[in-house]
Amino acid sequence: GAAKLVVVVAIFLLTFYVISQVFEIKMDANLGHIFARSALDAAARSTKPPRYKCGISKACPEKHFAFKMASGAANVVGPKICVEDNVLMSGVKNNVGRGINVALVNGKTGEPLDTKYFDMWGGDVAPFIEFLKSIQDGTIVLMGTYDDGATKLNEEARKLIAELGSTSITNLGFRDNWVFCGGKGIKTKSPFEQHIKNNKDTNKYEGWPEVVEMEGCIPQKQD
Repeated sequence: GAAKLVVVVAIFLLTFYVISQVFEIKMDANLGHIFARSALDAAARSTKPPRYKCGISKACPEKHFAFKMASGAANVVGPKICVEDNVLMSGVKNNVGRGINVALVNGKTGEPLDTKYFDMWGGDVAPFIEFLKSIQDGTIVLMGTYDDGATKLNEEARKLIAELGSTSITNLGFRDNWVFCGGKGIKTKSPFEQHIKNNKDTNKYEGWPEVVEMEGCIPQKQD
């Protein structure tokens, strides 16, 4: 009886020892996996490129507002205007339309003031002219075409847009793609403007040129 008891105790101790060794090995392996994964995650975070406002390629300096915008794609996808990480106009927001899309931003604070679109194919240019005349000094003005933004434009409307700093507005034609950022009371021509002509030999889409995109940093208005 004593011998059997000794054997049972010995087997129990041996089993306990084996189980404890296996458990420690698994624990070590699991801990090693956890630490290795944490190190990989940390490395991935450290190599991930930073994201700047509106998704622009580099950060803006102090006292500048980040912006990014794109014209419409044919008559299918509307334009998009973003300022200071705030999407002001887009198809998702359902506030864009055929013609010229306009967003107004406070030149001192970067806060949005208004968004509107004006149909320059089947609409009337008069409301657009009145809107342009009502813009207050110091306002940042961003414009993008969708479908056609030129057919109903007359000399008065083009002149008012030119006074905001545009140089391409005089040549904007039927179904051209155009994006522009200027300001009311600007003393020079704006550096923020892109224009692609509608040309059947170079158009990306049937009847329309490719989308034009633009990004940059708008200087804050100083007193």
